[in-house]
Amino acid sequence: MALVTTTEMFRKAYDGGYAIGAFNVNNMEIVQAITEACKKENSPVILQVSRGARTYANHTYLMKLVEAAVKECPDIPIALHLDHGPDFETCKSCIDGGFTSVMIDASSKPFEENIAITKEIVDYAHKYGVVVEAELGTLAGIEDEVKVSAEESSYTRPEEVEEFVTRTGCDSLAIAIGTSHGAYKFKPGTNPQLRFDVLHECEKKLPGFPIVLHGASSVPQEYVQMINEYGGNMPGALGVPEDQLREAARSAVCKINIDSDIRLAMTGTVRKYLTENPADFDPRKYLKAGRDAIEAMVRHKIVDVLGSSGKAE
Repeated sequence: MALVTTTEMFRKAYDGGYAIGAFNVNNMEIVQAITEACKKENSPVILQVSRGARTYANHTYLMKLVEAAVKECPDIPIALHLDHGPDFETCKSCIDGGFTSVMIDASSKPFEENIAITKEIVDYAHKYGVVVEAELGTLAGIEDEVKVSAEESSYTRPEEVEEFVTRTGCDSLAIAIGTSHGAYKFKPGTNPQLRFDVLHECEKKLPGFPIVLHGASSVPQEYVQMINEYGGNMPGALGVPEDQLREAARSAVCKINIDSDIRLAMTGTVRKYLTENPADFDPRKYLKAGRDAIEAMVRHKIVDVLGSSGKAE
């Protein structure tokens, strides 16, 4: 099976009350772990690449890793997506370079400017059969190139979504309902609550249209504790409760982005391995341990959060 777009994935997810996991990839071990988990769970998947990942790993290397994953998992629908494309040039480079989906993030711009920028990408992408994700509302947090303070963040305004989608022609829409980027999404001691009222109002305005949640890692506390126990320093890291994400996946949310949880699983496991095996210096050993931890994390997300296990028909 060749790389696919998200169009059919999202249609099935919307109708079936589940979401597709969009997992950020940076290197071979992460690609292997995610796709192996999806193969074992028979789940479709979106492999997504940020501008920072392309800078780190090089576009060509990433494409070859994804091509290898497609070859090794011929029965699993795999889409390749640009996460948080900052401008036309970056999106065009990915479209021309083999991506099947791109996100243009002009959410920090005024409404009319966001529409104009998004439409320019849509017009170009659709000529080549590539789908486009856009964003309304601004998520707080820090992850890769995304740096938005709490003061700069804003919830999506449901009264704007229909006009935005109609005028831009985008294929899916990321909205802001209280998720945020990075591992420090909420203050310790708080009771995290997503704005389901905003989500459901957007859903009413856009019946049948796929919604996306960014910044949706849950920051598993066992890995935060592991990192801190083995030399790390992540006090107060807190994520989105998984039961709320599962509830979102039953609605119009067809794509849930997960990055920090993968980083935590790998980093915690590698720290623990190196501490317990101080004489080892073979990267294959500690990276294998990290890869296994990511695979287990992704399988858990597929089964218990996304609900996409067995959906790779």
